Amino acid sequence: MLERWITAAHAEDVGDETPAATRERLKNRFPKNATRRMTQLGLLVGAALEPLQPEPDDTLVYASAYAETRALEGYLDSFPNPSPTLFQTSIHPSAVQQSLITHQRPLHQFLPMTGGANLPAQAILAALLANTPRVLLCGGEERGTWLLDHGRASPRTFAFALALCAERPPAPLGRLALLPDSLTAKPAAQAAFPAVDLAPLPLPAFFALLHQRLPFDAAVLPGRRLRLEWFT
Repeated sequence: MLERWITAAHAEDVGDETPAATRERLKNRFPKNATRRMTQLGLLVGAALEPLQPEPDDTLVYASAYAETRALEGYLDSFPNPSPTLFQTSIHPSAVQQSLITHQRPLHQFLPMTGGANLPAQAILAALLANTPRVLLCGGEERGTWLLDHGRASPRTFAFALALCAERPPAPLGRLALLPDSLTAKPAAQAAFPAVDLAPLPLPAFFALLHQRLPFDAAVLPGRRLRLEWFT
C-alpha cells in the first residue's frame, strides 16, 4: 500500500469570477507588479500554494488537463504577429512557475502532469512514489472562451494544493492511499466511505472531493483503489 498523510489543503473555487477580478482580489498576495503578467490559473495556483510554503527539499506534482487556456487563446489570436510573452505564459507548467519564480522558491523536483479522466490518479501515484519527505500536490484549470466551444478547454476555473508527508504527524488533516484492488473493503467497512464512486476520476471531481472534504474509496487505476479520508 502507498500512502501519505495530508497536513494542509487549500482550494480556490472562483465560479464566474473574471481574470481581472481574480487579479484585483489576489494582488496583495504577490510582490508588487508581479500579477500584471500572471494568468488567472497562475494566480489561483499561487494562492493555493502560498500557505504551504514550498521548500527546496519538496517535490511538487502539478496536474492540469488544459492548463493556461486563456494565454494559449491569446497567443493563437496574436498571429500573424505571435506574442513571445503569451507563448511563454501558455506553456503547460506555467501556472506553478509563475508563482515559484515570483517568490524565488526552488524545489527538489517538479513534475507537471497532464492527461484525461485518469489524471488525478496518475498525479497521486507520482506523489506517493516521490522520494522526498514532503510532497505538494496541486492542480487546476481555467475556463476557456473560444477553445471551450471546440471542447479543448475547461468549463470552470479552480485550483487546489495539498501538502503530503510520509510520516504520520500528530494531527493529520487526512490521508491519501492507493491500495491493491484485491483489498476491496467489505460492505460494512464501505459504509464509512459514503462516496462518490467515480471511475475514472476526472480532475474537477477530485477538486470537489477536496473542496467539500468528501471521503472517497473506489478503483481509479487497473488494480488500484484510491482511498481519501478526512479526520478534521
